[in-house]
Amino acid sequence: MGKVKIGIIGTGSISNMHMAGYTRLENVEVVAACDINEERVKEFAKRYHIPNVFTDYNEMLKMKDLDAVSVTTWNNIHAPASIAALNAGKHVLCEKPLALNAKQAQEMVEASKKSGKLLMVGFCRRFGENAIALKEMIDNGDLGNLYYAKTGCLRRWGNPGGWFSDKKRSGGGPVIDLGVHMIDLIRYLSGKPKAVSVTASTFNSMGMRPEVKGIQKYNSADYSEFNDVEDCATSIIKFDNGMTLFFETSWVQNIKEDSLYLELFGDKAGAKMEPEFELYESRYNYLRNTKPILDPNGSGFEHNFIEETKHFISCITDGTKCINPAEDGLELMKIIDAIYQSAETGHEVIL
Repeated sequence: MGKVKIGIIGTGSISNMHMAGYTRLENVEVVAACDINEERVKEFAKRYHIPNVFTDYNEMLKMKDLDAVSVTTWNNIHAPASIAALNAGKHVLCEKPLALNAKQAQEMVEASKKSGKLLMVGFCRRFGENAIALKEMIDNGDLGNLYYAKTGCLRRWGNPGGWFSDKKRSGGGPVIDLGVHMIDLIRYLSGKPKAVSVTASTFNSMGMRPEVKGIQKYNSADYSEFNDVEDCATSIIKFDNGMTLFFETSWVQNIKEDSLYLELFGDKAGAKMEPEFELYESRYNYLRNTKPILDPNGSGFEHNFIEETKHFISCITDGTKCINPAEDGLELMKIIDAIYQSAETGHEVIL
């Protein structure tokens, strides 16, 4: 086939990461961009030399010379825009989270199957060299039987505001924003077990804290101080392979500094992927810590998006098996739903 013709639905900040990948591929041409903010989409199209501009994705999807789209909108638009694109015969790369909830995600999976078009979810961290290396070790049996994992993404002061903190548009706070990546990585690395139970707590005690001085943080392009989502959350998740995961996340919390960690523990060895890659094992009856040498740029934000978009195009043009199928996004949304349900009811949720 000739060049793959791509459309972008939603031209906020994350769309630039998708463009970083598409613009590096010789067999790709981004031919259309859409956003409800006409001024923003025109500026985006000018920056990337995109010939067609729309403010209604349904109009854009009428283009015959359009093979696929990236959906990089607010979370509440992921499902309707993706389903409309699939029904129009377009392949879809949809940003995480796949939807606001599992019900919407199931509808997206069904639309993909009915149309015969690819629906890929944007779990970009799967493409980092650290994740690739650790998965290879786990698949080779180096860690043995995995029985416990813990992961967290914590911010001291980092609520982006705007649509992020508006539950109707985002679906929630740090659980659905940051937790999606961390929980997915644990599932992916450990062979995609299914969650069987979730016990969780969420807290809304801190608010936006706009009065904080002295440090900077990322603010949404439509920043406002309206906030009806959680500040932080913690959860115990049990899987059908016998593994238990401890998970925590926050946007605003009284901690010393931001923290990102991911660890997996097996009966042969343990591994830490974040904040740095380390292995903990025993050899010749001596305990040993090792640090594999990895490319320091091989797990960066832009690198992961470049590899993700490259994979998406390869799935379309070469029939490559998709690493991030929509079904994985659906399983993740079941867990996210259960976290919020458990927190609301104060009880364990059985899946």
